[in-house]
Amino acid sequence: MNGRPSRDDRRRPQSGLRINNRIRVPEIRVIGDDGGQLGVLPTHEALRLAEEKGLDLVEISPRAFPPVCRIMDYGKYKYEQAKKKQQSRKHASTVETKEIKFRPKTEGHDMDFKVKHVRRFLESGNKVRLVVVFRGREITHPQTGMNVLNRVVEATADIASVEVTPNMEGRRMVMIIAPKPNVVRKAAETRKQAIAAHQAALAAAKHGGREPPKAPDEDDDLDEDDINADVDDSDEGEDN
Repeated sequence: MNGRPSRDDRRRPQSGLRINNRIRVPEIRVIGDDGGQLGVLPTHEALRLAEEKGLDLVEISPRAFPPVCRIMDYGKYKYEQAKKKQQSRKHASTVETKEIKFRPKTEGHDMDFKVKHVRRFLESGNKVRLVVVFRGREITHPQTGMNVLNRVVEATADIASVEVTPNMEGRRMVMIIAPKPNVVRKAAETRKQAIAAHQAALAAAKHGGREPPKAPDEDDDLDEDDINADVDDSDEGEDN
């Protein structure tokens, strides 16, 4: 083992909210969807209550003893939190530059995972600094880094344009991409429609006695440190 988090760990950090079956403690203090106290219950019983309502069980105070959880519509909660963040960005009127790191051999699922978050940052109005980190003799094949960057550019061509073309900074190849006009507005409209569809599906499942649809993926809460957990700058000089 190299001591780094597993893929699952870095995509669902301890700092994130645990929901439904990710809540592993045997008993919890439960708050109902109306804000009323339901007391301390076995976790499986609280999950059953949430499922009967077509809602989610969300851990809101993990450090309490026992942890405090609330029955709620997690999709609606996520949408409202995202809306608040968007409003605060508008008032701040500043554009952040997020950094996403790759390795020359990043591909497959890891590439899809990182591109997903590059798109998320762009759709939130941020620029993204794409960084390919080379180790050891990898630096003698810079084209592998260019190939990685080109794949990201192609995967985001519908919403982003290249602002700063690739250049070498030591053992890092860096490129900056920025969102195209109207990307943020269109993404907000799409999210709003997705939340509405999720709420409609919950209602249909409740009335039809079917299993409620899954809540939105917690990956949407990850920050740069979590996304870049697989690329350690401290070992840039090491060979593979």
